[in-house]
Amino acid sequence: MELSKNFNPQEAETKWYQQWLDQGLFVSTPNEKPAYTIVIPPPNVTGVLHMGHALNNSVQDVLIRYARLKGFNTCWVPGTDHASIATEAKVVAMLREQGIDKNSLSREEFLKYAWEWKEKYGGIILQQLKKLGCALDWKRTAFTMDPDYYEAVIDVFIDLYQKGLIYRGVKMINWDPKAKTALSDEEVNHKEVNSKLYYVQYKLEETQADGTQSITVATVRPETILGDVAICVHPEDPRYTNLVGKYCFVPLINRRIPIIADEYIDMAFGTGCLKVTPAHDINDYNLGLKHQLEVIDTLNEDGTLSEAAGMYVGEDRFDVRKKIIVDLQALNQVEKIEDYKNQVGFSERTDAVIEPRLSMQWWCKMDGLAKPALDVVMQDDIKFYPAKFKNTYRHWMENIKDWCVSRQLRWGHRIPAWYDEQGRMVVAKTEAEAREIFGSTYADFKADAALSQDDDVLDTWFSSWLWPMEVFGWNKNKAQNAELNYYYPTATLVTAPEIIFFWVARMIMAGLEYRQQIPFQQVYFTGIVRDKQGRKMSKSLGNSPDLLGLIDQFGADAVRFGVLISSPAGNDLLFDEAGLEQGRMFGNKLWNALKLLQILRQKERSEKQENTIASAWFEARLSEVQHWGEQDIKELKLSEALKKIYSLIWGDYCSWYLEWIKPGMDEPMDARQIEHAGRFFE
Repeated sequence: MELSKNFNPQEAETKWYQQWLDQGLFVSTPNEKPAYTIVIPPPNVTGVLHMGHALNNSVQDVLIRYARLKGFNTCWVPGTDHASIATEAKVVAMLREQGIDKNSLSREEFLKYAWEWKEKYGGIILQQLKKLGCALDWKRTAFTMDPDYYEAVIDVFIDLYQKGLIYRGVKMINWDPKAKTALSDEEVNHKEVNSKLYYVQYKLEETQADGTQSITVATVRPETILGDVAICVHPEDPRYTNLVGKYCFVPLINRRIPIIADEYIDMAFGTGCLKVTPAHDINDYNLGLKHQLEVIDTLNEDGTLSEAAGMYVGEDRFDVRKKIIVDLQALNQVEKIEDYKNQVGFSERTDAVIEPRLSMQWWCKMDGLAKPALDVVMQDDIKFYPAKFKNTYRHWMENIKDWCVSRQLRWGHRIPAWYDEQGRMVVAKTEAEAREIFGSTYADFKADAALSQDDDVLDTWFSSWLWPMEVFGWNKNKAQNAELNYYYPTATLVTAPEIIFFWVARMIMAGLEYRQQIPFQQVYFTGIVRDKQGRKMSKSLGNSPDLLGLIDQFGADAVRFGVLISSPAGNDLLFDEAGLEQGRMFGNKLWNALKLLQILRQKERSEKQENTIASAWFEARLSEVQHWGEQDIKELKLSEALKKIYSLIWGDYCSWYLEWIKPGMDEPMDARQIEHAGRFFE
């Protein structure tokens, strides 16, 4: 067969991937071979392929194909995550385009639209992974809201509740005013922003002997002044010792509040006085509990001011920030304004500024679950690559807080809690089971009493932490599950370090709690793909290339080559299209070597073995690279292994060996040499 002048990756990749699928080469069933299993970090059902996916899935693909080469029965499980916040936002946006307000729909009507959206768009990213050439077992494709998976999540919630590990209570939480839901601490990104520090005067109830008529407080959030219930100073601050126990008035609304003392106060910040707003700051809330202060919630769930504020009701918090300063200046109660840099929390999903808020939520106790999950990593039962992330993991696990598992959304696993008309609550899988529990618990419960289910859904990660088990049907068959017993624990988890707490830690907890086994033997942390300026790629910056377009332009192998060769484990990748061009040229180099072999095979053969040095030299080089390359792969130094292979093929094989054995223009081809050359190429 005559080969084309240049390699056509699109034609070859499409042909061979379809042939692999048709032959079922990626399908795995338990057999006598040892298993090597990877479960894909399930991309959001809303997602489209980006450079991070290219890196992550290329690493997984290399590990799976290498394990198959070494004789393992490989199983790489694909699937998607229902992604509560992201998906609900997409559905709400779709409804808005149709002129439909989410709040005008019942829960069932909204979910009907959500499932329709999922069926239409939810599989796009999986189809794109095929274009990347991933050796996934597509017959095993899972979704975190598949019926069996949904049931597993609910069963785990009930089990943890019955063990006393899940409880309901009012705490200060992170509130996303855009998504209108609670978030865990790990779902909040803290960014340094340019703010203003406002120095606001609070008039004293009584003029002091030295003529002092006010106390000045420095704040970056003047819109929360309307919820102030005290001013706090340090007990050893000589500037204010004479004011402790006295009273002042909240500006604009003239609420009389006490001046209290607490060692928590930083005397060096601002004026050394803190306005205490327990409803809108976790530290203020703790001070309020200690000093038994009132809580006044001045914000609605959408970030507008509430009736309790008494002013600016229904107006956005940031609009009020501007207005309240103008009004305070009119009263000569703004002493000065300074530029100020501070850390502000933003929602990971919506990028809205987070509001601390007191809220009734569901929580999961973490201390008991965290200890064994910390031990297996620190003892290297689970190995981290690179090992530096063990310290990050340890710090979080040793300082872990209870997990807020409830979200104020409709799309997701609905919390199996039921309430009667008196507000009493039981946890049960179905309404029928709830009625049985109510009847056996409360003597006055009537059989025909109305029950309502909790409106909240569970945090997306509460389903994802079961992923390595439930993709093999753990919940339906826990004991005699041949697939689970064969494929679990999985071999390697490939993921990003930013979800080490969201997902990695929690999967370890779930595996130890429910299987008494680690969920994976090792974790490979990829870096973040950044642009040449070192910035993280994002749509807003316009620096995120179209991955599918790059695959069309360079070919999937060239893209995979480009991201792998420049990305050591755990280190960020500075993306440059030059790496993809290098990958494309590498493909062409192999193609041209094949063409040269084809030409040499057509030449007249000679049985004289005149040049045995060339083959012996390259065989030694091949053996050397194979040895060190395999060592690199075992240590998950994939970029190092690729560099060695690249150098071997481009330099040693193509530039030296083939040129060395190539005969003169009219000379015959050494038969043994061309046989060796073909064997080396294959």
